[in-house]
Amino acid sequence: MEPTKSELEILQVLWEHGPSTVRFVNDTLNEQKRAVQYSSTLKLMQIMAEKGILLRDESSMKHVYSPAEAEDKTKNALLERFVDSMYKGSAASLVMQLFGNKKTSAEDLSEIKDFLNKLDQ
Repeated sequence: MEPTKSELEILQVLWEHGPSTVRFVNDTLNEQKRAVQYSSTLKLMQIMAEKGILLRDESSMKHVYSPAEAEDKTKNALLERFVDSMYKGSAASLVMQLFGNKKTSAEDLSEIKDFLNKLDQ
Protein backbone atom coordinates (compact mmCIF):
# COMPACT_ATOMS: atom_id res chain seq x y z
CA MET A 1 0.00 0.00 0.00
CA GLU A 2 1.34 3.39 -0.96
CA PRO A 3 -1.18 6.10 -0.04
CA THR A 4 -1.41 9.28 -2.08
CA LYS A 5 -0.97 12.70 -0.46
CA SER A 6 -4.74 13.11 -0.05
CA GLU A 7 -5.06 9.60 1.39
CA LEU A 8 -2.28 10.37 3.88
CA GLU A 9 -4.16 13.48 5.02
CA ILE A 10 -7.20 11.31 5.76
CA LEU A 11 -5.04 8.72 7.53
CA GLN A 12 -3.49 11.47 9.68
CA VAL A 13 -6.95 12.52 10.87
CA LEU A 14 -7.92 8.93 11.67
CA TRP A 15 -4.62 8.19 13.44
CA GLU A 16 -5.01 11.32 15.55
CA HIS A 17 -8.72 11.02 16.36
CA GLY A 18 -9.47 7.32 16.00
CA PRO A 19 -12.33 5.73 14.06
CA SER A 20 -14.48 8.47 12.54
CA THR A 21 -17.30 9.25 10.15
CA VAL A 22 -16.72 10.85 6.77
CA ARG A 23 -18.35 14.04 8.08
CA PHE A 24 -15.87 14.29 10.95
CA VAL A 25 -12.88 13.63 8.67
CA ASN A 26 -14.12 16.16 6.12
CA ASP A 27 -14.74 18.84 8.75
CA THR A 28 -11.30 18.24 10.25
CA LEU A 29 -9.61 18.48 6.85
CA ASN A 30 -11.46 21.75 6.21
CA GLU A 31 -10.23 23.13 9.54
CA GLN A 32 -6.63 21.91 9.25
CA LYS A 33 -5.74 21.77 5.57
CA ARG A 34 -7.87 23.30 2.87
CA ALA A 35 -11.43 23.45 1.58
CA VAL A 36 -12.54 19.93 0.67
CA GLN A 37 -15.98 18.93 -0.59
CA TYR A 38 -17.79 16.29 1.47
CA SER A 39 -18.50 14.24 -1.68
CA SER A 40 -14.77 14.18 -2.53
CA THR A 41 -13.84 12.98 0.96
CA LEU A 42 -16.58 10.34 0.86
CA LYS A 43 -15.49 9.01 -2.53
CA LEU A 44 -11.81 8.94 -1.55
CA MET A 45 -12.55 7.12 1.71
CA GLN A 46 -14.70 4.59 -0.19
CA ILE A 47 -11.80 4.00 -2.61
CA MET A 48 -9.39 3.68 0.32
CA ALA A 49 -11.66 1.02 1.83
CA GLU A 50 -11.75 -0.85 -1.49
CA LYS A 51 -7.93 -0.70 -1.66
CA GLY A 52 -7.67 -2.06 1.89
CA ILE A 53 -6.19 1.14 3.34
CA LEU A 54 -9.27 1.76 5.51
CA LEU A 55 -11.72 -0.49 7.30
CA ARG A 56 -15.42 0.44 7.25
CA ASP A 57 -17.84 -0.41 10.06
CA GLU A 58 -21.31 -0.57 8.50
CA SER A 59 -23.12 -1.74 11.64
CA SER A 60 -24.88 1.59 12.14
CA MET A 61 -26.51 4.20 9.94
CA LYS A 62 -23.33 6.26 9.83
CA HIS A 63 -20.38 4.32 8.51
CA VAL A 64 -17.28 4.63 10.66
CA TYR A 65 -13.85 4.32 9.07
CA SER A 66 -10.56 3.36 10.65
CA PRO A 67 -7.05 2.74 9.29
CA ALA A 68 -6.35 -0.86 8.28
CA GLU A 69 -2.73 -0.54 9.46
CA ALA A 70 -1.19 1.10 12.51
CA GLU A 71 0.39 4.51 12.03
CA ASP A 72 3.94 3.36 12.81
CA LYS A 73 3.71 0.39 10.43
CA THR A 74 2.56 2.61 7.55
CA LYS A 75 5.15 5.30 8.26
CA ASN A 76 7.96 2.74 8.56
CA ALA A 77 7.03 1.18 5.21
CA LEU A 78 6.84 4.58 3.49
CA LEU A 79 10.12 5.71 5.02
CA GLU A 80 11.85 2.48 4.00
CA ARG A 81 10.67 2.90 0.40
CA PHE A 82 11.75 6.55 0.40
CA VAL A 83 15.24 5.77 1.76
CA ASP A 84 15.65 2.89 -0.68
CA SER A 85 14.59 4.92 -3.72
CA MET A 86 16.13 8.30 -2.89
CA TYR A 87 19.22 7.38 -0.84
CA LYS A 88 20.04 3.88 -2.14
CA GLY A 89 19.08 2.44 1.23
CA SER A 90 21.50 4.63 3.21
CA ALA A 91 19.91 6.07 6.35
CA ALA A 92 23.17 7.95 6.99
CA SER A 93 22.81 9.80 3.66
CA LEU A 94 19.25 10.75 4.54
CA VAL A 95 20.26 12.08 7.97
CA MET A 96 23.21 14.04 6.58
CA GLN A 97 20.97 15.59 3.91
CA LEU A 98 18.38 16.47 6.53
CA PHE A 99 20.86 18.12 8.85
CA GLY A 100 22.58 19.87 5.96
CA ASN A 101 19.39 21.48 4.71
CA LYS A 102 17.73 22.51 7.95
CA LYS A 103 18.88 24.30 11.04
CA THR A 104 18.53 21.85 13.86
CA SER A 105 17.80 23.29 17.29
CA ALA A 106 19.94 22.44 20.30
CA GLU A 107 16.90 20.72 21.81
CA ASP A 108 16.44 18.52 18.73
CA LEU A 109 20.15 17.66 18.69
CA SER A 110 19.98 16.71 22.36
CA GLU A 111 17.00 14.41 21.72
CA ILE A 112 18.83 12.81 18.78
CA LYS A 113 21.98 12.27 20.87
CA ASP A 114 19.92 10.68 23.64
CA PHE A 115 18.25 8.41 21.11
CA LEU A 116 21.58 7.36 19.60
CA ASN A 117 23.03 6.70 23.05
CA LYS A 118 20.08 4.44 23.86
CA LEU A 119 20.68 2.52 20.62
CA ASP A 120 24.32 1.92 21.61
CA GLN A 121 23.31 0.40 24.96
